[in-house]
Amino acid sequence: MSLKDANAVTPSRPKRVAIVIANPAVSDTTGWPVGFWWSELTHPYYEMTEKGYEVEIFSPAGGRCEADAMSDPRDPSGYSASDLITMGFINTPSLAALVEETKSVSEINVADFGAIVIAGGQAPMFTFEKATELHGKFVEFYEAGKIAAALCHGVAILKFAKLLNGEHLAKGKTVTGFANVEEDFADRAVWDYGMLPEGQHIMPWRVEDAMNEIGANYIQAGMWRGFAVRDGNLITGQQNFSGGETARLIIQALGE
Repeated sequence: MSLKDANAVTPSRPKRVAIVIANPAVSDTTGWPVGFWWSELTHPYYEMTEKGYEVEIFSPAGGRCEADAMSDPRDPSGYSASDLITMGFINTPSLAALVEETKSVSEINVADFGAIVIAGGQAPMFTFEKATELHGKFVEFYEAGKIAAALCHGVAILKFAKLLNGEHLAKGKTVTGFANVEEDFADRAVWDYGMLPEGQHIMPWRVEDAMNEIGANYIQAGMWRGFAVRDGNLITGQQNFSGGETARLIIQALGE
C-alpha cells in the first residue's frame, strides 16, 4: 500500500473534486493584468488532498493560468508573504505545473466528481459573465444534488448561474462572498498608495450588492475573517482567507 492509499478516504474509489480557476485577463477598470488568487486554489487543494481526495484543476477556456501578483508569496508587496501553503505549492514542480496547462471546463464530466469549487481572484469579475459553459456546469452540479461551491470573487458565478426554470440558483439561499467593507478597504488602499485616483474603484461591480439584487440572503463575518457558509448543497466562502473554511465544509458534506 502506498502512502497515498494509506491516506485515502476510500483507496479504491477516492472522492473527486474539480477546482476551477480563472483565465488571465486585463481589468476594464484599472488596466492591470488580473487572474486567479493563489490561496483560493492552494488552500482547498491542501485540505482536500490531505483527506485523500483527488483534485483536478480546470479553467473556463483551459490552458495556462496566471495568478494575481499580490497573491504570490514572493511578490515584492509582501501581501501574501506568510502564505506558506501557497509557497509550498509553487515550489513543488508537479503542483506548480498544474496551472500551466489546465483543462477546459467543457471537459468536466459531472458524473465523475462530487463537487465543483470556483476559486476567486480579480479575473472572475471581468470574465465570468461570458463564461456560459461554466454557468452550465455549476448549475449541473447543483441540480444533480452535488456540491457547488465558490469563494471570494469566485462567487461572481452566482450573479449569472440560473436554474432550468430561469431563476437564479442563489435566490433565497444564504451565501457569502467578498464583502463591501472589504472592497472599500481595498479601494482606499490603492488610493492611499497612489495606484488609482481617488474615487476610481478596482472592481466593476460588487459581489455583496449582486447577491442582494438577485434575492440571496448575503451574510459575512467581518473584514478579512475566514468564513464559509453552507445552504443545502451550495457552499460559499467570504474571501481569500476562507479557502480552508470552504474546503472543510465541502469535506463535511462529502464525508471523510
